[in-house]
Amino acid sequence: MFQLIKPKLDVFLAPNKEMKECDFHVKGSWIDRSSTIYAGKSDVIVAQMHKKHTAQSILIGKSNFSVTVYPNVDYAFIVSLIVILDDINREDSGE
Repeated sequence: MFQLIKPKLDVFLAPNKEMKECDFHVKGSWIDRSSTIYAGKSDVIVAQMHKKHTAQSILIGKSNFSVTVYPNVDYAFIVSLIVILDDINREDSGE
């Protein structure tokens, strides 16, 4: 189950069939729309996501994000993780 306050999500890629150690680990606060993606269980950050507070996001209620992807990391993979997190959040909140 995905925790909205302090989410922790372990990501296992297809070749990692034994699933002894995750390939990526996501920590953060989905309510604050702030998450950090780590390589495995290490402290090596591969990407970070933060909610951008703009006039549009405040007036219209539309969320805007700032995503920092570190060098040598697949951008499409990171965006896919963010989409999955958003989908999980929508399911948990009943949207």
